[in-house]
Amino acid sequence: MLDNHQKNIATFIHLSTFCRFIIPFGNFIGPIVLWVTNKEKSEFVDEHGKQAINFQISILLYALILGTLTIPFFIFKIFNGIDFIDFHGFHDFHINIGKPSPLLYIGGGLGVLAILGFILELVFIINASLKARDGELYKYPLTINFLK
Repeated sequence: MLDNHQKNIATFIHLSTFCRFIIPFGNFIGPIVLWVTNKEKSEFVDEHGKQAINFQISILLYALILGTLTIPFFIFKIFNGIDFIDFHGFHDFHINIGKPSPLLYIGGGLGVLAILGFILELVFIINASLKARDGELYKYPLTINFLK
């Protein structure tokens, strides 16, 4: 039988991921602290803690992959007019933003994908915290289970 304390701890585990807006890596520190201090007290809290941490690690992995794909497109677009072999300083340096290249469209599309991912992440976290408050288990979509 779940009591309100267990439901509240599980809810705060999910909501503590918003600490990243205040503390660097708070989205990992908050859930890990709450999970480690309460995982032996309740199977419900243990399961929600694992789900929240797995989701944050998965989101970090997806963000690194998107960043690794996106950043080179913008760098290639900015530096495509510079001749690094016959470089004479920055007196003739200019960035031509006239005609967009396909690289810019690909990078912009990946940027839009990153924004959509961020919005979905917020929705999933709020949904998980509401399920925990109601005493239900929640499995985040697209999560890699690092902790089992």
